[in-house]
Amino acid sequence: MRDASLGIIQKAMEDFIKIQRHMLIARKENATETYGSLKKEYLYLKSFLNVAGVNLTDIDEIKE
Repeated sequence: MRDASLGIIQKAMEDFIKIQRHMLIARKENATETYGSLKKEYLYLKSFLNVAGVNLTDIDEIKE
C-alpha cells in the first residue's frame, strides 16, 4: 500500500476510535440524539475501514 493510503487509513482508525469513545459516553448519559448522530459517522468509518481491509474485531467496542 502507498504511504498516502496508509495515512488515510490511520486517520480513519483514529477517528473511529474517537467516535466510539464519544458514543459510549453518549449512551451512558442517555443522549440519544447525540448517539444517533455519532452512529452515522461510526457506520461510515466502519464501512470505509472494512473496504480498506482493516480487521475491526479487536477495536470495535460498539459492535453495531
